[in-house]
Amino acid sequence: MTVLVSGAGPTGLALACGLLRRGVDVRVVDAASGPASTSRALIVQPRGAEVLERLGALGNLPERGIAATTITFHEQMRDLVVVRAGEIPVRGSDRSILMVSQAQVEEQLRQRFRELGGTVEWGRELTGIDASADGVRVTVAGSGAGRVDWVVGCDGAHSAVRKLGGFGFPGKAVVERFALADVHVDLPLGRDGTHVWAHPDGFLFAFPLPGADLWRLMAPAPSEHVDTLDLLRGRVADLLERKVEFTGTEWVSIFRIQRRMADRYRAGRILLAGDAAHINSPFGGQGMNTGLGDAENLAWKLVMVVEGIAGEQLLDTYEAERRPVASEVGTGTTLLTRGALGADILTRTLRDRVALPILRRPAVQRRILEVGSQLGVSYRGGPLGSGARWAGTRSSVGAEIDSVRPGDRVPDMKCQLLQGDTVALYRALDGHWALLAPEGSPLPSPASLGPEVVRLVADVREPLLVRPDAHLAWRSSTADPDPDSTLKRFSVAAPR
Repeated sequence: MTVLVSGAGPTGLALACGLLRRGVDVRVVDAASGPASTSRALIVQPRGAEVLERLGALGNLPERGIAATTITFHEQMRDLVVVRAGEIPVRGSDRSILMVSQAQVEEQLRQRFRELGGTVEWGRELTGIDASADGVRVTVAGSGAGRVDWVVGCDGAHSAVRKLGGFGFPGKAVVERFALADVHVDLPLGRDGTHVWAHPDGFLFAFPLPGADLWRLMAPAPSEHVDTLDLLRGRVADLLERKVEFTGTEWVSIFRIQRRMADRYRAGRILLAGDAAHINSPFGGQGMNTGLGDAENLAWKLVMVVEGIAGEQLLDTYEAERRPVASEVGTGTTLLTRGALGADILTRTLRDRVALPILRRPAVQRRILEVGSQLGVSYRGGPLGSGARWAGTRSSVGAEIDSVRPGDRVPDMKCQLLQGDTVALYRALDGHWALLAPEGSPLPSPASLGPEVVRLVADVREPLLVRPDAHLAWRSSTADPDPDSTLKRFSVAAPR
């Protein structure tokens, strides 16, 4: 069986790597003439880094990026609030927020895709889709028509797959015009994090990018025509109370911030992921990371369906698990955007007199960082979870392994292979399921998964079955007496 992935951005490449490493034939096409060189997204949250690590695609990104240790809110050159992210480690992970260009993330994913034997077909726009119950006939510009078994649209906000597949994309604009520029400039600011200034016309954001003097500047733009560089140069000069000169420009853009979500993630053999399925405000750095989470969740489910281990109904759990996550991200980033920009005097007053003072509290800072990390994403309330009240929302981050329930993320831990070698859980997964048991305990064998399972000895009280995306599927203290009972109850195991 062949899966056609439209879009060679982070989501499409992550999905393609997840499929190809398990032997699923995958074809990746992209309408662009070649890889993007502009940075676009620039934040990899701890969960995003974990997904890349499990794919074998993290590489040297931590060394190439900037560990964001602070978020500083200024009034002119006076510091109002400093969120010391580097001093508030997120429980359950030793990773910090990483500021690195999306172009570099894509480069690392392309390298991994090539290692697995894949090739991206550039300049190949998907122009036709005709789906049936047993396959999809596709037309690709430059290569004609052909037939594949599945099509996944990872082709961004203007997705051709979404349009050709007849998906709706309801939503609305949050901010009509926003100015962005990646510029070379000498600023009297620390390059260890983000800088934010309140301004009568809205916030100004300055993000350090890898390089000696490269910064991303962002600010609301007036509705009338304005030169982006002049706008940002003037705004920075006003706030820093000094003359500012840009010595070079890497990228300039005026864009609209929107919140939209596809009316469904699956229509038969056509699926959507990443920005093709949902777009939100870039505030909070959640977009690319949410897309990576979509890709990992969908990849292992498509693998099981293609291999005949599961029926197609398993793919319905993809939307059930991931849609609530995107919805929550959209709500949070929209509120953050409107609060930060202060569209009216009441919002600005609440922002300056209430929100910023509260933000000085360490407990508040920790909670914000934990939510942004996406490490607490849980599928407890979904069809593969324990049925608890969480439904794609956040459970407690960094919970001890004994309190993790089906649907929760399992933190990385040291384990032992049966032959005695020590291995990290995430490295051992490699797209497989993992069965963990205490030393000396018999390992139950989920026959329905066959060779899909890696058996490990770990510091746990009871046997656990971990999904390929590092979420718990089963533990022996639950109502199901063995892993196969859980798998069959959720219709994961289909007759071969």
